[in-house]
Amino acid sequence: MAREIKTYPDPVLKKKGREIEKITENIKDLAQEMVETMYQNQGIGLAAPQVGESLRLITVDVSGPDFREDLHVLINPELIELDGETCTEEGCLSLPGFKCRVTRAEEVTVKGLAPDGTEKVIQATGLLAVCLQHEIDHLNGKVLLDYSGRMKKIMYEKKATKRKEE
Repeated sequence: MAREIKTYPDPVLKKKGREIEKITENIKDLAQEMVETMYQNQGIGLAAPQVGESLRLITVDVSGPDFREDLHVLINPELIELDGETCTEEGCLSLPGFKCRVTRAEEVTVKGLAPDGTEKVIQATGLLAVCLQHEIDHLNGKVLLDYSGRMKKIMYEKKATKRKEE
């Protein structure tokens, strides 16, 4: 079952996600719901805070939104190696209509757990590297808006507040 995506300025988006101590059926169900939500909303990545859960869990599939061939589900992911630099324009399901350019590492190594409890290490470049960093930002209470200039941020905050009031 897909979940509602939380949008800015929902406070859950600014909270640091809690480490997942034990992989329970509830965590596996949440991961599956996040995958469904990501695909249903034509996304290529989703973090648990975006569906209202302040936990360290992400789903990523950069083969989307048209294909669904490279799914990664990571519990307690951490960036263990970063190299190079790239600047790309990013959007976010939690910030409808907002895009900004972000400088990130060009290559990353990410370590976490798969839903079956096995350790998973992903060495990524390009879009996958950018997407992993973006989703891990969410787990640390950082949103795309934090990378934008002051004026762009103020303008978006006004729009978001107005949208919430409607």
